[in-house]
Amino acid sequence: MILDRYWWGEASRLSPEAPVPVVRKQRSTVRPGGAANTAANLAALGAVPLLVGLVGTDRAAVELQDALLECGVGVDSLISETTRPTTTKTRVIASHQQIVRVDEEDVAPISRETEERARIVIAECLEAASAVVVSDYAKGFLSPTLLNFAIAAAGRAGKRVFVDPKGADYNRYQGCFLMKPNRLELSILTGLPARNHEETLLAGSRLSALMPGAMILVTEGADGMTLFADSRPVEHHAPAPRQVYDVTGAGDTVLATLSLAIAAGASYRDAMKLAAEAAAIAIGTMGTATVKLLQLETALSDVHGIRSQTL
Repeated sequence: MILDRYWWGEASRLSPEAPVPVVRKQRSTVRPGGAANTAANLAALGAVPLLVGLVGTDRAAVELQDALLECGVGVDSLISETTRPTTTKTRVIASHQQIVRVDEEDVAPISRETEERARIVIAECLEAASAVVVSDYAKGFLSPTLLNFAIAAAGRAGKRVFVDPKGADYNRYQGCFLMKPNRLELSILTGLPARNHEETLLAGSRLSALMPGAMILVTEGADGMTLFADSRPVEHHAPAPRQVYDVTGAGDTVLATLSLAIAAGASYRDAMKLAAEAAAIAIGTMGTATVKLLQLETALSDVHGIRSQTL
């Protein structure tokens, strides 16, 4: 879990102490970030997320839980550790431009006791869940053994697992239903370049071969997204160009929209279109954003002429 904190202000001069802008702070806001943002997006689209994740016992944990509750996300399944701070990213914004980001975090692996608590909570949540969404930010919570437990338990329960990966070890996610890396993450996972669509096709095919039985959806920024699914033909969706204000959290929006659409019975192609449109809304908003169902319905109607009844 991450607390995204924003300091908003204006910068009209440089500091006499160093060649940096002086920002006159005007207001401060907080938003759920990281996996918490994925949960907030799921709630905004009408799902009921059962959020399992790690927080500290500090003031930031209270702020994060309050922000989650405001987004309609329950906090009863969060797990706290007194020995680590709640991961917090503070961004200083001046005139719609991010000046600097300050991170407070401890990414050490969780203790054995914390992992045991997490296993119990995950098992309890699985009973009511329709699907499992794993948003990995490499902050120490998702150990290989906890991931293996969660994916295996979901498989036994017949629940599909959607993963946003982090790091080079794809074996951590074996058994998942769908993995959603971006180009950089795809390159790290395969050791192949993925700087453009042509290179992405090669690297994506490689990762698909390394992850038998799993679909691979690669997000490619302005080039859209590409789906690799075993022996099926590769599917690509390229959305219309949009104005980009802030890409923060766009991957969380894609993961939430895609997993919810597929869990609700949408085809893979329709799920990709929904996810791409939701991401376009998110990147058009400054700061970490959640996309509401009404926003998505309106955007689809305006851009594609799709009637809201199809959602």
